[in-house]
Amino acid sequence: MIQLDVNIMGQAYKLACKEDEERALREAASFLDKKMCAIRDAGKVKGNDRIAVMAALGVAAEFLSMKTSRGPWSDMSLLEVQTKMEAMHKVLDSALTPQETLF
Repeated sequence: MIQLDVNIMGQAYKLACKEDEERALREAASFLDKKMCAIRDAGKVKGNDRIAVMAALGVAAEFLSMKTSRGPWSDMSLLEVQTKMEAMHKVLDSALTPQETLF
């Protein structure tokens, strides 16, 4: 396992992953950062936890629309899709965990 430092919405997170998963996790963190910053910058949603949930819903909807018989992930195995989703879950968990201590 290796340690990664990523930033999501200006907040630093230290994440652990396997060496061969580093690139995917960095890409997932960057993708999530862009989604969350766009929601924050739109100014309609307040609070990091709500922003994270809205971003997660957007990503889930996007994922589900792609996982059709004609979608770009149609040729991927379920294991490959699960691996991508697990990387996204790790990023979300890392982003949401510090928020729990605020309330």
